[in-house]
Amino acid sequence: MVEARVAQLTGVYAVSALGRGADAQLAGALAGVPAFGPVDRFDTAARRVTVAATGPEVGTLPDELAAAIDAACRAAGLDRVRRTGCALLLAVHGGPAPGAGPAPAALAGQLAARCGLSGHTRVYTSACVSASTAVADAAARITRGDVERVVVAAGYLVESDQFALFDAGRALAIDGAVRPFSAGRRGLLLGDGVAAVVLESSTARRPGVDPVATVAGWGRAGDAFHPCQPEPGGTGLARAVDAALRRAGLPAPAVGYVNANATGTTQSDAAEAAALRRALSAHATRVPVSSTKSVHGHALEASGLLELVVTALALRHGELPVNAGWLAPDQACPLNVITDRPQRTEATHALTLNAAFGGANTALLVGVG
Repeated sequence: MVEARVAQLTGVYAVSALGRGADAQLAGALAGVPAFGPVDRFDTAARRVTVAATGPEVGTLPDELAAAIDAACRAAGLDRVRRTGCALLLAVHGGPAPGAGPAPAALAGQLAARCGLSGHTRVYTSACVSASTAVADAAARITRGDVERVVVAAGYLVESDQFALFDAGRALAIDGAVRPFSAGRRGLLLGDGVAAVVLESSTARRPGVDPVATVAGWGRAGDAFHPCQPEPGGTGLARAVDAALRRAGLPAPAVGYVNANATGTTQSDAAEAAALRRALSAHATRVPVSSTKSVHGHALEASGLLELVVTALALRHGELPVNAGWLAPDQACPLNVITDRPQRTEATHALTLNAAFGGANTALLVGVG
């Protein structure tokens, strides 16, 4: 009998305003203290909003990505020999800002050479679902038996161009706080995020390597509703959740936590709540839900990977992050939001969700134990 292949996370690393390293992300998310503060890396004098979650002493994006890839590979026990032939899937912004470095395809090639990854490279520039789409592709290739291992990396460092666009579009929270699913939420805030993970087939076991988690299921679906606004009923995101559960062969009650996309914007949070009700039925009002964007901000193309790392570690640790910024319930979001303190759990599976402009939706189902 042929053993079924499962995509395992064997090495993880991340950097955000919460700190450096995967453990710093979990500690910051569990502490529930938002990392937002005044932006000092560029001039915000002409902006409505002047805060974001930016880390101190951050290097260039290529340098931070290279360091993250090396750290994730080391955590997975991959020396230079074992990295030979390994693919790199990279999620970054579709076009570099002036002075930001090489274009995405060139950056992927440079990072692969720099970090000793000699397999193929692929770039993902599909906005806020870039990293989660890359993870889904990596997991699909591994479970089909196409490859033994893949490195997925993603990065966004808060910079003036995207900051100005979100500010001009009045998407940023003028009260300086992200309040997912809460009454009185005013919008999102940007944040630094650089992450890398190593995914390997469960059939490629190596001594001394203890998987962090598995990517048990994944789903992707589109709405084609509006360039910027979510489909109010959450149909696309619900289909993505359905697909993730079907791939894993699990029912809705198996989901023990949801790290929601929830950005703190009025329409998108309500649409996501509707999607969860559609996909999980009655379980949607029971499953614990929070959005870690409430502490580390929205890392755009890197969000999916940063949040995957946090979700996997939280599940493994047995403690679920609080939803910071909470003021009061909103009848449009009737969910079991974690509002006061981190919540202990013995759950073995969690969803991490992402959605992007243009109606793109992704769901990753993480498993431990």
